[in-house]
Amino acid sequence: MDILQNITEAWQAMQLIEVIGVLTGIVNVWLAARQHIWTWPVGLVSVAMYVLVFYDARLYADMGLNVFYFVTSLYGWYIWLYGGKNHTGRRVGRVRRKEMAALLGLGVVFTLALGYFLDNYTNADLSYADAGTTAISLIGYWMMAKKLLENWIVWVVVDVFYVGIYFYKELYLTSFLYVVFLLLCVKGYRDWRKDLRVPQQPAVQAGA
Repeated sequence: MDILQNITEAWQAMQLIEVIGVLTGIVNVWLAARQHIWTWPVGLVSVAMYVLVFYDARLYADMGLNVFYFVTSLYGWYIWLYGGKNHTGRRVGRVRRKEMAALLGLGVVFTLALGYFLDNYTNADLSYADAGTTAISLIGYWMMAKKLLENWIVWVVVDVFYVGIYFYKELYLTSFLYVVFLLLCVKGYRDWRKDLRVPQQPAVQAGA
C-alpha cells in the first residue's frame, strides 16, 4: 500500500512540475514575441522544470537540450540588454545565408551522432526523432538569443514535430503547450519583422 501511495505522490508531483513548465513556457514565448527582457528569467524557470519532466519521460536528448537552454538563456539575457552598439539593447537582425547553411550542416551531423548514441547506448525512446528535434531546437534557441528574425521559422518547424512526439509520449499538457507555441511563433515572426522595418524604434524595453 505504501508503494502505491509513493507512486501516486510521485506522479502527482511530476504533473505539478509539468504544469509549472507549461505555464511559464507560454509566458516565456509570449514575452519573447513582445521582445520583453523578462522572457529570459521566466524561461529559466520553465526549462528547469522540463529537465525534470524529460528525465522522467526518458527523453534524454530533450533533457540535455533544456540544460543547454538554461545556459543559453543567461547568454540571451545579457545579449538582449547589452549586445547592441555601445552596449545598448540588441536589435532584431537577419541570419546570413552562410551562417544558416553552417548551422543546418551542424544540425544534420549532430542529429546522426546523437541519434546513434541514444539508440545504441541508452534506453531512450524515439532516439533519432528526439535527436533531430533537439538539433533544430539548438539552432532556434541560439538564433533567438542573437535576436535573429528567422528563429521563429525554425521554431514553427520543430514545434510541429514536438506536438506529435509529446502526444505519443502521453505528455498531453506539453503537447498542448507546443500547439500554443505554434500560434505564438506566428505572432512573434510578424511582430519582429515589423520592428526590423522600423529601425528608429527601440528594440528592447527592459522596463516595459
